[in-house]
Amino acid sequence: MSIRDIPLTTISGSTTTLAEHSDKVVLIVNVASKCGLAPQYDTLEAMYQKYRDRGFIVLGFPSNQFFQEPGEGEALEETCRINHGVTFPLFEKTKVNGKNAHPLYAELTQTPDGSGKAGKVKWNFEKFVITPDDTVHRFRPTTVPDAPEIVSVIEGALATV
Repeated sequence: MSIRDIPLTTISGSTTTLAEHSDKVVLIVNVASKCGLAPQYDTLEAMYQKYRDRGFIVLGFPSNQFFQEPGEGEALEETCRINHGVTFPLFEKTKVNGKNAHPLYAELTQTPDGSGKAGKVKWNFEKFVITPDDTVHRFRPTTVPDAPEIVSVIEGALATV
């Protein structure tokens, strides 16, 4: 099964897959509203607004694995929209590590980061960029969404879309 065929559940309960976005550059990020890195929501939204008309999408996967996302469903979605102006798609709460990790994250965490380290998600706001050719690029939580290394991957891939 391709990473794009893994079933996903939106925050509103609909089922989808990444195949819906096969022609796009996709930025997947595990998010948490009570995290000290939550201001990254604002940058993620700004990037989504800047690049979405060129074939880019941000997909947010709330996770409470680090005990910083107490919200559920509509309340969680409302918090993200009110506090950070989030309009990019959000998904149901997702386990990103361990034996019960969501299959998407089980696959994503096999990708090494820039220093060559694969394995578990370190914290909230770990980022994975998937290009239309299914190449996965991994960026750790403290790498801000608009860091040059992330923007370079996004803009490089958008040039081929």
